Amino acid sequence: MLRALAVDDERPALEELLYLLRADPRVRSAEGATDATGTLRRINRALDAGPDGDDAIDVVFLDIHMAGLTGLDIARLLAGFARPPLIVFVTAHEGFAVQAFDLKAVDYVLKPVRRERLAEAVRRVCDQVEASPAPAAASPPPVAQQSAADQIAVELGGVTRFVPIDDIAYVEAQGDYARLHTHAGSHLVRIPLSTLEERWAARGFVRIHRRHLVALGRIDELRLDAGATTVRVGDAELAVSRRHARELRDLLMRRAHG
Repeated sequence: MLRALAVDDERPALEELLYLLRADPRVRSAEGATDATGTLRRINRALDAGPDGDDAIDVVFLDIHMAGLTGLDIARLLAGFARPPLIVFVTAHEGFAVQAFDLKAVDYVLKPVRRERLAEAVRRVCDQVEASPAPAAASPPPVAQQSAADQIAVELGGVTRFVPIDDIAYVEAQGDYARLHTHAGSHLVRIPLSTLEERWAARGFVRIHRRHLVALGRIDELRLDAGATTVRVGDAELAVSRRHARELRDLLMRRAHG
């Protein structure tokens, strides 16, 4: 029984795809997403949960042409993970099939989607899921090493605290210092933003401006208004520079491949 995520920025097309998937007895559940931000956030939850977790996803049915990141971009990001969900492209365009299969897509379904054609794609996914070997158990790292990698030390009133990096939504440059913003407040550390950018790239932090480094999974909204690009992270609205807006795709690719 497959757990599926369907992605399309056109709501009618998404609803039709979800209807067909939910009608297939081999599909246990089918969720929908309409943009890259929501898609990546949902997939990150699935990867954190592991293949047997409650939030796991077996397959993503992915449109290609969407605002912001394309379906091909998302597939390239997923290729950097050890056990990503399988990909089936669902698109109105025939010209991307070679790129899609280079990215190890299971199938390439053309719109308008026919029930019989989608059923064949589901069958191919089921066959591949059944043929996949179980992941080998990995030895956990030593506790001290794991703690050091997952936290950053900050000083407040002569007391050293350890802030989990996963709690940090974005980082703001303040000269030779950086201010770490979490849901509970902020902390100042004497580390340049460029150092944190390099150190935390593999954790999904991306540079969006000379002053800001943002955790990709914490971006709630990407907005384009009169040529200006901004992102909303919680209650904060942060500017994205033109240079970084253009390079965002490359930064995300670099993150996916470590």
